[in-house]
Parts: sequence; C-alpha cells; structure tokens
Amino acid sequence: MSLRTHDGDRQFRLARKWSNAHLRLIAPACAGRIVNVSAGDDEDKEGSTYESYFSGATTYTLTNIHAAFRGYQGRPNEIPLDLTDPLPPGLAGSFDVVFNHTTLEHVFDVQTAFRTLCELSADLVIVVVPFAQVQHENVGYQDFWRFTPTCLRALFAEHDFEVVYEAANDDFNASVYLFVVGSRNAERWRGRFPAWQPLEKAASWIGSRRRPLATVRRWLSRLLPGRTA
Repeated sequence: MSLRTHDGDRQFRLARKWSNAHLRLIAPACAGRIVNVSAGDDEDKEGSTYESYFSGATTYTLTNIHAAFRGYQGRPNEIPLDLTDPLPPGLAGSFDVVFNHTTLEHVFDVQTAFRTLCELSADLVIVVVPFAQVQHENVGYQDFWRFTPTCLRALFAEHDFEVVYEAANDDFNASVYLFVVGSRNAERWRGRFPAWQPLEKAASWIGSRRRPLATVRRWLSRLLPGRTA
C-alpha cells in the first residue's frame, strides 16, 4: 500500500515506517530471549513480522490479552498477559529484551502497564509510543495517553532503568512517535547502539506555517478548478 493513499493513512503509516526503520537499527544488537508484548499478529505493517528483525533471538515470544480485538489466540509461542494485572509468577526477568509498540496509550492504568514491561525484562525494554497523534479508538480499545521524552525517562528511572537510546520522527502533519530504549545495565550498551542525543523538542514543527506541496495543490484545485500549483 502506498504511503500516499490518503491523508488519514499517511498520518499513521509514516510514523510506523519510521519506527520500523529504527527497530531495524537496534534489533541486530539484541540477543537472547525476546518478547513482543501485546503483539497482535506480530506484523510490522510493511509485509513482514517483528520476529524477523531480531536475528540474534534464541527464543521469540508473543503476549496478548484475552480480548475481542487482536486478542490471545493460543499459538505455540504466545502467552496470555494483561498489562494491568500483577505479573504472573515465574515471568519476572524471563526475557532479555521486551518490545512493545504503541500499546501504552490504550491502557488507562499506564503506571502498572509500564511496571509490568520492566518486570518482564532482565535487561532491555524497547517502547514505541505516540507523542502527537490523532485520537484513534475502535471496538476493544480506547485512546488515553500521549507521552513526552521526559515522561519516559522518568518512568524508566522509577524502575531502575536508564535510557540508552531515544529518537522521534519529524514528518510534517503526521503522527509523531517516540522510540525509546531503557536498560538495567546501561554501561553494557555504550557504543553498541547508534549515536543519539536526548530529545528536547519533539515535534518542533507543530505550529509551523509550512505546508506540503500536495496539500497546496489540493487546496488550489478546490479554489480554482482546472488549475494546479
């Protein structure tokens, strides 16, 4: 599917494509027991699965909640997990890398959900969350939260993790995602991830007067039929 099918599709797909690209940079350095939490079908929405990103995985596990929307299906590598419940016995520290993509905004009890992600991990937690995005809800989930880089650093610090990588996309008039990696053993990852700087002004384009050429052309076509930019 083209990234330019229509504006609504573009708003979501540009950020997804960006976050996938960052995961491809990070994932090769991640090894061992990997879990994709609230994974759905593990699809990256570009024709592949997230499992394929983690070439160093010794095991790859999915978790999903019992729910009507993209819920637990009982696959061999899948376990049921509700992020707002206490972590089941035996799962604490069961994974070397915990990955979670755009779930936390849909969990009202986000503090418990974040704690669960951290408790699952023996080392790394990789989260992708929206900083700015159109409200999106459907049967089975609601939309509660937006996150800042400062918020994620504080959430990680609360559970004795340190941020070792963070980034945000800068696509005009589209969703803005944060891609943040926290570690229990930050020194282990120095120099193993791409160089980065702490984010200070995510989505700095908000309020800008600049407009994509496609938007200008569309406005002109409405105002002046038969004319193009």
